[in-house]
Amino acid sequence: MESATIITQVCREDDTSTATERVSVQQLPQQQQQPSRGGSSKKKPRGRGIFRSLLCCLRHTESPERRDAPANGAGVGPGTGNSLGSGAGLLDENGSIARASSYEPTSKYLLTEARPDDAGRICVVIDLDETLVHSSFKPINNADFIVPVEIDGTIHQVYVLKRPHVDEFLKRMGELFECVLFTASLAKYADPVADLLDKWGVFRARLFRESCVFHHGNYVKDLSRLGRELNKVIIIDNSPASYIFHPDNAVPVVSWFDDMTDTELLDLVPLFEGLSKVDDIYTVLRQHRTS
Repeated sequence: MESATIITQVCREDDTSTATERVSVQQLPQQQQQPSRGGSSKKKPRGRGIFRSLLCCLRHTESPERRDAPANGAGVGPGTGNSLGSGAGLLDENGSIARASSYEPTSKYLLTEARPDDAGRICVVIDLDETLVHSSFKPINNADFIVPVEIDGTIHQVYVLKRPHVDEFLKRMGELFECVLFTASLAKYADPVADLLDKWGVFRARLFRESCVFHHGNYVKDLSRLGRELNKVIIIDNSPASYIFHPDNAVPVVSWFDDMTDTELLDLVPLFEGLSKVDDIYTVLRQHRTS
């Protein structure tokens, strides 16, 4: 398997790794965490080939038989049904496509019952790559974390940059909402990054690639499979393809790579403080999109 197939948001792959592997991580010393020079949040850096597939993928692989997505470390069960046509399917644990023609819905949801202290709270689904962090196989002098990921017996170092104000953003979100990390990346990369990023235990659950629905070449996060009322679910993501089934539930963010002057997450805090008090998110999000 190419090392690029562990991390991405929209790409193709033939992934044979197990998504529930965990790896050790190392955090860089504070003195090495210096701002990068003159980056732009809207411009993709060059040389991302090997890294792109670590996050996500796009190659159709026919699965001989349907398998339910395996439970992950957050206590997540197999997925429920989806509202897709014949061109869609679920990923099995090897990244193969379970075709819709053989897919049978189950009664189980991706999330377990909400914790007592989250009762009545809105569920906010938060993306990882290019939303909260940017990662690369190329060495980055000012990386916040280095995550070693084993691929086909070889250890690859993944260099991770935190988006500006991500700490303040996550801490406040955890105070207001039931927060769920949902990424199209594999757990062997995303889980250790989340361990380092989430110092406050903000994420009540973590969902990875196997919890996505593969639809028209994209990994889609089907919010109807979470087990929460849709009028109380919000998704924060830089990729419109990720929330194509539920665009009215989305708060889009600009993709981030290395612009250390970026204030996107900080600017969103007032919006979410207001959303935390509503019974139905659609009216507020509709007004936000037209403002």
